[in-house]
Amino acid sequence: MASNVWFIVGASNGFGRAIGFEALRRGDNVVATSRNPAKMADLKEAGALVLALDVTSNDASIQAVFQKAIDAYGKITHCINAAGYILEGSAEESS
Repeated sequence: MASNVWFIVGASNGFGRAIGFEALRRGDNVVATSRNPAKMADLKEAGALVLALDVTSNDASIQAVFQKAIDAYGKITHCINAAGYILEGSAEESS
């Protein structure tokens, strides 16, 4: 069993996805989360535990997802929050 367990929020694309694949490549365990788990089918196929998580959910829902990860691997050694969005434009257009 790998010693590192990565819990990645926002693993369906971008940095979260890249970190997930790199951790798996290194032999670590990965818990990949996003609002839409179907977007992470390739991470699941590569060996990640894929779970649905919406960071805007209530505390109990978020804690339940963390508990599933701990139940699966016994611990979490790395927690990455890669969920988010970008708003581009000048200050006048974006405010």
